[in-house]
Amino acid sequence: MYYTWGTSSQHSAGFLTGGDDAALLLDQISAVGEKHDEIDFEFLGNVSGKPYVIHTNIFTQGGGGREVQFYPWFDPSADYHNYTIHWTPSQVVWYVDSIPIRFFRNYESMGIPYPKKKAMRVYSSIWNADSWATRAGLDKINWSKAPFIAKLRRFRERGTCTYEGPQSISLCDAQSPPYPLQLTAHQQNQMKWVTSKFMVYDYCKDIKRFNGWIPGECFMPQYTS
Repeated sequence: MYYTWGTSSQHSAGFLTGGDDAALLLDQISAVGEKHDEIDFEFLGNVSGKPYVIHTNIFTQGGGGREVQFYPWFDPSADYHNYTIHWTPSQVVWYVDSIPIRFFRNYESMGIPYPKKKAMRVYSSIWNADSWATRAGLDKINWSKAPFIAKLRRFRERGTCTYEGPQSISLCDAQSPPYPLQLTAHQQNQMKWVTSKFMVYDYCKDIKRFNGWIPGECFMPQYTS
């Protein structure tokens, strides 16, 4: 089923086993086609003894490049944890166990792309991403460790607006309840804790990658007013 807005969350555990893993795609909200929209919540592969990497990204009209990455502050293979993507007309928020780790605000009125033109659906799977996922593709899958297993439970969708044709885009937008454009003070403190201690990559700080032309949203408030 396709949706135009909504929140998707699930408990996940039991990561790829045996070490030398490639990638586990935990949760993805995505449309289809060359110019698709997509919201990613992924765990990249790891070498035995090294931490996993939480990888988030947004694609709009087929263009991505908005990666933010974190080391988890827990062992994601030891127990179930709740991973949530909250997608509304005004913002996208990623949560781990109700702790916000990333906030992307809609600045479309200022010419900054935002995923609201396409209906999307939720995917969860394991897939081979050893061309780029583990140390930028330097480490490959050890297929002798197969089978690779992920365990998922308690998937929930909340506040969704079902896609029933092109008219649904504008109708769902108009019917969507207002959402606060910032996190609560407690949530802001949680997010500052995560970003200060566990963030390992932020595209907004990668000046070399963009040759000094940092994307516009990087200069705008996100989870504060």
